[in-house]
Amino acid sequence: MTKKAENDIWIAKANAWFAKQGWSPFSFQQQTWEAFLNGKNGLLNAPTGSGKTFALWFPILLHYLRTQGDTSGVPPPGLKAIWITPLRALSGEIRQSAERIVGDLGIPFTVGIRTGDTSQRERARQRKKMPDLLITTPESLQVLLASKGYTRTFGTCFAIVVDEWHELLGSKRGVQMELALSRLKTVSGALRIWGISATIGNLEQAREVLLGPGSDALSNSVMIRAHLKKRITVRSILPETMETFPWRGHLGLRLLDSVIEIIRTSQTTLIFTNTRSQCEIWFQKLLERFPELAGEIAMHHGSINKDTRIWVEQAIRDSRLRAVVCTSSLDLGVDFAPVETVVQIGGPKGVARFLQRAGRSGHRPGEESLIYFLPTHAIELVEAAALKKTVSGEGIEDRMPYLNSFDVLVQYLTTLAVSDGFDAEVIFKEVQSTFCYQGLTREQWEWLLKFLVLGSQSLNSYDEYKKVEILEDGRFKVLNRGVAMRHRFQIGTIVGDADLTVRYQKGGYIGTVEEWFAAQLQSGDVFTFAGRNLEFLRIREMQVLVRKSHAKTTRVPSWMGGRLTLSAQMSELLRQELYTVVLPESEQSEEIRSLQPLFERQRLESIVPGPEEFLIETFKTSDGYHHIFYPFEGRFVHEAMASLLSYRISLLAPITFSLAYNDYGFELLSDREVDMQMILDNDLFSPLYLMDDLQKSLNATEMARRKFRDIAVISGLVFSGYPKKGIKMKHLQSNSQLLFEVFRDYEPDNLLFQQAFRETFEHQLEEGRLRLALERIGAQKHVWKSCQKPTPFSFPIITDRLREKLSSEKLADRIRRMTEKLRR
Repeated sequence: MTKKAENDIWIAKANAWFAKQGWSPFSFQQQTWEAFLNGKNGLLNAPTGSGKTFALWFPILLHYLRTQGDTSGVPPPGLKAIWITPLRALSGEIRQSAERIVGDLGIPFTVGIRTGDTSQRERARQRKKMPDLLITTPESLQVLLASKGYTRTFGTCFAIVVDEWHELLGSKRGVQMELALSRLKTVSGALRIWGISATIGNLEQAREVLLGPGSDALSNSVMIRAHLKKRITVRSILPETMETFPWRGHLGLRLLDSVIEIIRTSQTTLIFTNTRSQCEIWFQKLLERFPELAGEIAMHHGSINKDTRIWVEQAIRDSRLRAVVCTSSLDLGVDFAPVETVVQIGGPKGVARFLQRAGRSGHRPGEESLIYFLPTHAIELVEAAALKKTVSGEGIEDRMPYLNSFDVLVQYLTTLAVSDGFDAEVIFKEVQSTFCYQGLTREQWEWLLKFLVLGSQSLNSYDEYKKVEILEDGRFKVLNRGVAMRHRFQIGTIVGDADLTVRYQKGGYIGTVEEWFAAQLQSGDVFTFAGRNLEFLRIREMQVLVRKSHAKTTRVPSWMGGRLTLSAQMSELLRQELYTVVLPESEQSEEIRSLQPLFERQRLESIVPGPEEFLIETFKTSDGYHHIFYPFEGRFVHEAMASLLSYRISLLAPITFSLAYNDYGFELLSDREVDMQMILDNDLFSPLYLMDDLQKSLNATEMARRKFRDIAVISGLVFSGYPKKGIKMKHLQSNSQLLFEVFRDYEPDNLLFQQAFRETFEHQLEEGRLRLALERIGAQKHVWKSCQKPTPFSFPIITDRLREKLSSEKLADRIRRMTEKLRR
């Protein structure tokens, strides 16, 4: 019998199972089954809700049936397959799918979950006997690699699936997976490696990163695409009257009534916000305006306690809720079949994120997805018009993988040293086989080994940094139990401000807020969290103690990193849509047509720039002299460009600026006027000497010092504390700063010190994207408009600056006075 004929027999079992459910498998599912049974590795590109879980659970089980033969008895002990998920919230759903197939096929497999939520009792049970199928996260997989005898644990494993690979790619969690896979390939022998990814721009590179460049796994791999035509309808929520001086957040809440109409006409609606703070505000405002919705709407974001999140997810499935206000916590994976409609509040800042959220509606193959776009200010309607043109899936962003993340490598090597120790030559070859470390030199490797053993050149006098010892047989091993315990607690690459649990004084867990927010509160302060008004009492250990309050408040927790920026692809789409303003009305989108009052007002003082024009506006107010520039490149690029330009201007004439920026442009505010013609004549937007000028303009050393904190935590240079006894973030910062200064003064070639500067420029400042933007601006005609007063385009930038200084009440009053003055 040919191999194909044999595979067909086994695939027929899967087809029969589908037929019993009244389904027909898609061609991409059958292709995946066949490729897996043929011993292939691969990357499956499939949208959420298309059946990708069945595409890979089935061949794993069919392969076992084929090799095992008789399955009537207890299966041989040992782990058979691992399913990696980036979100703990998805593990229950994946487990249900696995247990459903296992039960129907009559395979006596156990299915286990190992995440940060797994109880100590279950972990102890798994140490004695691993389940046949394990669902886990990248961090928990690393914890298992830190366990003694891990080679026996993984030696029987024949398959590993990395779900939502696009979410891990381009992050240090992705680097963690690359390293884990390099080890498992050796330990497990004939290991089939598969990734599942939604659409991203660089799919081929995503497969290369997953399997390793030039590896046997890559050469024996396939790319399978689910060519499912998903109908996505995008509808913009247009205000009856357009604000000619828009400011962020104002227009959104004016459209509350429109959202209510959507909720009332849909069975279930997901209302996506970009930040947890925005999520809290919208939930609160909906209930304030429409109290009859109490009990029918809920909120879901990552800082709300786990039990509440699980209840909300189940309530959506059971159609017990009319609407859920949520963040990216519901972007991925979980199957919500009943959801009819999605509302996106504000620009999603990226094409992939928008399509992912749109896909939550009609979350079944062949069903239409309906998403409403609600702008938080008028100019965001340009984003809406641009996004309508992306529903074909074009313009999806790339996810760029990390290179030479030495902090993650130090953590990984310590993990291996904590378990059974490692042979340096064996691991060096494995590490070099990964995408991230393909350029790792022997000199760098020797430095890293010396760092593990001696704590680097400038720290070798301090025993606390000497964590790993070299045994007589040459293995590198952690022998100190305290070092091993602290390392296991600190495994992971997500470093943020310390989370404090929010609890009622008399008990009852509500969720978590970050330490920096809690530190601002004084006894008696009231804030809104998890949809409730809470009075702050005190902080005890790592707990924020509160009680319910009936006092009204506008104070809402915000979380670091909450601000998103336009992706490069989204910026390009936005500019192209803006350029259609000059086209005949019949060739314009409804959003652009609705913005005509704003554009007309803009033209009274300035212009709406065309594709060959770069707009600069100047005007004077009581705040000073405003100089506004419009690259339309996203907040992060504008932050760097504003600092760069202010530095270069200061070289021509001594002057001090206050900086403000949003996704559309940036402002230089000074107490005296700048000779704009001098700026244009001196070619200050030139990309020449960019790196040198950036370092001087941005105080790159200070930015790198902050970046080094994360690197120091990940690499284990500083300890972040035990569970429930975490070290305060300000102490972590000061500890890492001391090390940063030691390396700067005595060891500037330290790889971790150098990494801080490299990541500052490559990831935080997007230096490559900034250079391309400067080249584009250099090729455009610079149009300088000296205006008598602020323009509609400048207004959101000005109000963003004011927002940093004023409370929401004072800001609203200030803006009201400004708009009245401008309309005269």
